[in-house]
Amino acid sequence: MQTLSSSLRIGVLRGGPSPEYNVSLKTGANVLQHLSATHKPLDIFISRDGTWHMRGVARPIEKILPHLDVVVNALHGAYGEDGMVQKILEQHGMPYTGSNSFASAIGMNKILSKQIFLRHGLKMPQHIVFKRSDDLKEKSSEIFKTFLMPVVVKPASAGSSVGVSIARTPEEIKEAIVSAMKHGHGVLVEEFIAGREATCGVVDDFRGQEHYALPPVEIRPHNNFFDYDAKYAGQSEEIVPSHFSENQKKEIERLAVLAHTVLGLRHYSRSDFIVSPRGIFILESNTLPGLTDASLLPKSLEAVGVTMPQFLHHIILLAIEGK
Repeated sequence: MQTLSSSLRIGVLRGGPSPEYNVSLKTGANVLQHLSATHKPLDIFISRDGTWHMRGVARPIEKILPHLDVVVNALHGAYGEDGMVQKILEQHGMPYTGSNSFASAIGMNKILSKQIFLRHGLKMPQHIVFKRSDDLKEKSSEIFKTFLMPVVVKPASAGSSVGVSIARTPEEIKEAIVSAMKHGHGVLVEEFIAGREATCGVVDDFRGQEHYALPPVEIRPHNNFFDYDAKYAGQSEEIVPSHFSENQKKEIERLAVLAHTVLGLRHYSRSDFIVSPRGIFILESNTLPGLTDASLLPKSLEAVGVTMPQFLHHIILLAIEGK
């Protein structure tokens, strides 16, 4: 494996003006910890109001980036994962980890992602889009009559299961839409697919493969729903190697690579699935999956003998080499 110069100036972006601020702080802290053994990474903290800080001091972006050679993007959610910060880095010619601005914007928008998945034959839950201009009572009634209950209601652009609810009645549907609308301008209402939850990571240019699929993780939420608390408060069981059949594992891996490629993602991603008697349904792809101690991608990496420093080393090299 190619080595990174110990003098390389690595900035780690974390925080940011998104509901996933706290998760980003943890991802960034974990990245800083694992890079510190061989480098002297710079903690680039972004406050909730979008102000950038270096060495604890608020500074303009153009005064920070000249001190860096490469950026590890440890942000999550709006601003960090939707193409906005990527555009800023691209405008300054700064190499960074993760997908580029265009792919990030597509990947963060669940409606656009679904359109691309549909064109490439990925199986998805049936869905309907609620727009801010729609009549809430009328649309809730339409949804109740159209779908078998329950339904899953989620913001069209958010991650970490922020704003996601399960609704069973017209009143619950209305409440769930109002809650999800706080996190964006559009809301997705999907049929609930009963089955086993899975997630699968993909790493580019790894172990001789252009897109290397990590072993799927089987997720067993304690409350039958993999919400924010299940993800980050230890309220779920994550099993890797999973208990899926070999054919199911191979298909999950194939679909994760397909989702990664058709969305134009780079470096790494993680896609979520439901494995049901009706087939394997893709839910969404994550362009910047969490890298905390509780996150799923590190568990998959560990299962194939890859340490976090090795993974970070790899994606930083990809960024520097412009891949």
